[in-house]
Amino acid sequence: MKIDNRLRQIYQWLDERTDLKKVQALLLHKTVPQHKHTVWYYLGGMTLFLFTVQVVTGILLLLYYRPSAEQAFESVQFIMTEVKFGWLVRSIHSWSANLMIFTVFLHLFSVFFLKAYRKPRELTWISGAFLFFISLGFGFTGYLLPWNKLAYFATKVGTEIAGVIPLIGGFLLDFLRGGTEVSGATLTRFFAFHVAVLPMTVTLILVLHLYLVQKHGMSRPLNDSTLRPLPDMPFFPNFFLRDVLGWTLALGILVALASIFPWELGEKADPLAPAPAGIKPEWYFVFMFQTLKFLPAKILFMEGELAGILFFTVLFILLIFVPFLDKKANLGVSSKPFVTVGWMVVAFILIMTLLGYLL
Repeated sequence: MKIDNRLRQIYQWLDERTDLKKVQALLLHKTVPQHKHTVWYYLGGMTLFLFTVQVVTGILLLLYYRPSAEQAFESVQFIMTEVKFGWLVRSIHSWSANLMIFTVFLHLFSVFFLKAYRKPRELTWISGAFLFFISLGFGFTGYLLPWNKLAYFATKVGTEIAGVIPLIGGFLLDFLRGGTEVSGATLTRFFAFHVAVLPMTVTLILVLHLYLVQKHGMSRPLNDSTLRPLPDMPFFPNFFLRDVLGWTLALGILVALASIFPWELGEKADPLAPAPAGIKPEWYFVFMFQTLKFLPAKILFMEGELAGILFFTVLFILLIFVPFLDKKANLGVSSKPFVTVGWMVVAFILIMTLLGYLL
């Protein structure tokens, strides 16, 4: 009884200062629609969980990492060989980064095919699209930080692509590299992006995204919501406990992958050495990399590589404005052309990624 009274007093003390009852009421009244596509609702929470793993493991790695060309490789090597469980933390960080981007892709396309971007969730989609781009930015900037051979030359190729853009290409190249070549200045710059600029940006957008999800609730499938009413599942504790179960399974998978397939460090980067044969970017960039390789030297009046960059730029812009382009969805009608284009994009990404590893 004394413990119960003490807990009640603590709760009342906190409630007077933070209004916990409103949060409690919000959790108790929040519901999730139940239907055959409910499973896709868990991808948002899974992505957030993997991002949290990234933050926690990243902070632990920061305790020992040194962002300079002279010490970066050695500091990661020290983490993996001398720090207790350092190899495990680094492997979990690397595996969770890849799994997070994978779930971001799945989440993006599930929202697209379920038409969850329709009114009044346009801003939810736009903020989610920016979170998708930032996730790719995390992957690109974090890849160079171990300062190994593959990361060095992959970054060199990736930044060269940005330099092809007319008018601003030279500026972008210097901005990303901190000079004309990939060097210690590039490493320091990427480190700043990875641990300061991108986390600050993603935090602001993530807060907005979560607020919008909370405000508008989970979107109901277009056909189901118009044909018949759907039963609801209480978010807390029903949906939340299922979320926690998924996170527990994901953590188990991460630890298993990190233990069985620890992330290799490779060789230290040597700017004077030749580039390794068949070098490729991380898997989530392979489809773009392979597309640029297939393009001819000239397409009409412009260089093939430039045409490819413009193509992906336009594609990303269209992705942001999907809610405003698919006007039929706001009228409660499924737009078959949009669904067809969506599946074509999925097929294109899968085929180009597969070809990138086979060729």
